[in-house]
Amino acid sequence: MEDLPQQLKAVTLTHVRYRRGDQLGHFLAWISLVPVFISLGGFVSHFLFRRELQGIFFGLGLVISQLINEFIKTTVEQARPETCTLLEACDSHGWPSSHSQFVFFFATYFSLMGCKGIGFWFGLRSRWVLNLVHWCLAVVTMYSRVYLGYHTVAQVFAGAALGAVVGGSWFWVVNSVLYRYFEVIEERKLGRVLCVKDTSHIPDVLKFEYDNARAARNNSKSD
Repeated sequence: MEDLPQQLKAVTLTHVRYRRGDQLGHFLAWISLVPVFISLGGFVSHFLFRRELQGIFFGLGLVISQLINEFIKTTVEQARPETCTLLEACDSHGWPSSHSQFVFFFATYFSLMGCKGIGFWFGLRSRWVLNLVHWCLAVVTMYSRVYLGYHTVAQVFAGAALGAVVGGSWFWVVNSVLYRYFEVIEERKLGRVLCVKDTSHIPDVLKFEYDNARAARNNSKSD
């Protein structure tokens, strides 16, 4: 056991460890970074370029979910498995898994958006394709945390269950309670300055934006 740390290698800049030469471990190490990619790549770029209120509240829900996770972890204080100690990466508690909670919150909320027809541009068939992709990513991410030794099976299932419950609950809050204030937020001075908007009521956002972009270009030519 003493030479195990020398057999481990970390993904550069992430410190997610896997056994040297383990190709599956290497793949799962990157998969376990899905929450990072979603948070930094997805929601940051979404806010910068889209300014959609649905997306903003989606991202806010993920933050709230992670705060709940941290509160539960520090309250329960369940240790991570011994394999995590060998990875020299166990400076936090393990129950429930924050990675699993994050991806299952995301998958649940995303699926509910699909069922309601929010934020999809390519028709019903594409919704189910997208749902399949992100649920597969959620399951593989959960598996990766056990395979790489960072969590027990119970810890990842607890995170997955909590993520699904919080994701479903937050979707209800946003679309049954907060949605009525979207127009107010759009019309506020700060909303206008930040150009935030809601397109939930538009059946085909891609076609709508495409038609308006073409119309604006044609109008500029005629001026």
